[in-house]
Amino acid sequence: MIRTLNHRRRWLIAGLAALSAVSLTAVACGGDDTTATKTATTAPSGTTVAGGTPGASTIPANIGKDDKASLTGAGATFPAPIYQAWFDDYNKGVAKGVQINYQAVGSGGGIQQFTANTVDFGASDAPMSNDELAKATDAQHIPTVIGAVVVTYNLSGVTTALKLDGTTVANIYLGTIKKWDDAAIVALNPGVKLPSADIQVVYRSDSSGTTFVFTDYLTKASTDWQSKVGTNKAPNWPAGQGGKGNDGVTGVVKNTPNSIGYVELNFALANKLAFADVKNKAGKFVTPTIDTASAAAAGATIPEDYRVSITNADGDTAYPISSFTYLLVFKTTGKCSQQAPLVNMLWWAFHDPSAQKTVKELNYSPLPAKVLPAIEATLKGLKCDGGSKASLKTTG
Repeated sequence: MIRTLNHRRRWLIAGLAALSAVSLTAVACGGDDTTATKTATTAPSGTTVAGGTPGASTIPANIGKDDKASLTGAGATFPAPIYQAWFDDYNKGVAKGVQINYQAVGSGGGIQQFTANTVDFGASDAPMSNDELAKATDAQHIPTVIGAVVVTYNLSGVTTALKLDGTTVANIYLGTIKKWDDAAIVALNPGVKLPSADIQVVYRSDSSGTTFVFTDYLTKASTDWQSKVGTNKAPNWPAGQGGKGNDGVTGVVKNTPNSIGYVELNFALANKLAFADVKNKAGKFVTPTIDTASAAAAGATIPEDYRVSITNADGDTAYPISSFTYLLVFKTTGKCSQQAPLVNMLWWAFHDPSAQKTVKELNYSPLPAKVLPAIEATLKGLKCDGGSKASLKTTG
């Protein structure tokens, strides 16, 4: 069964196969003044700003209108489509003179470049570890959206969505289940005619937050996986072949009969790949969707630093391979000429209704409303040039 992509941004993701090799660049070209009414929350500079749930509240009039900056970022391929859409919409309709160049190099590369201070922001699906934070003490995580990692496959003649559980997927990736008609897969899929063919395992060859999320789920679902491989952005894979980025894995699966892989939901939909319903902690087989990814986050307790896992979450409707994805920004050491425009863009992304509508159009889930007040406080507290507050700047 092939699920189809149905939204107005097919043009944006049609070229995902080239994401790892090219930059995602957005150049502000200006636009009419924003006419939103100001609300009662006050930013550090005294400017009136918005508050409330994502997409439901107003934003400062003319936010970012006078900003002039060239921002660079690098990191996860998982959220690259939504970041590209936000950057494109922001430059066309909101901020004049802002250029945002994002390199989709994988979460590991994003953390590395952010730590080396060669970019204005990083991006990762995997929250930075304590060891990584020790090397980047100025790092601030900011969750942006929730996404689902799907188990995708290329099986000719199989028209019904497969059902898989964590133990079976782990054993496939451990190399102990080698055939598609193995008894474990057959037992999960009664009535489905499975080929007696070797399973072609595909994994991420780069250091990847998507891999971190996938292996985090397998670690929770399989004691064998936990003891032999564990949770890692770049594990030692027991079996299979690699592809670089979500787009690389998508390409290998699409062109390799009898293959299995894991990619972010949007990539599977854009490329019309089949993907499995996965058994969750409650014992239910769940289809990955916007709503089921949201259900995985619904009961999560969000810590002050936002670093949290929502794989294998409680709840009958929770899709078990779901995750927040994060931007990594500097708490205090960013340059004000770069940090303030970045804060303005993020405030707009979290509060503009069209920006939040785009989240769902691209098959991501918006953040839970309960998280937004904390993110607002985080954005207001960011500093630059060693001490000045990177406050939201408005005119008019």
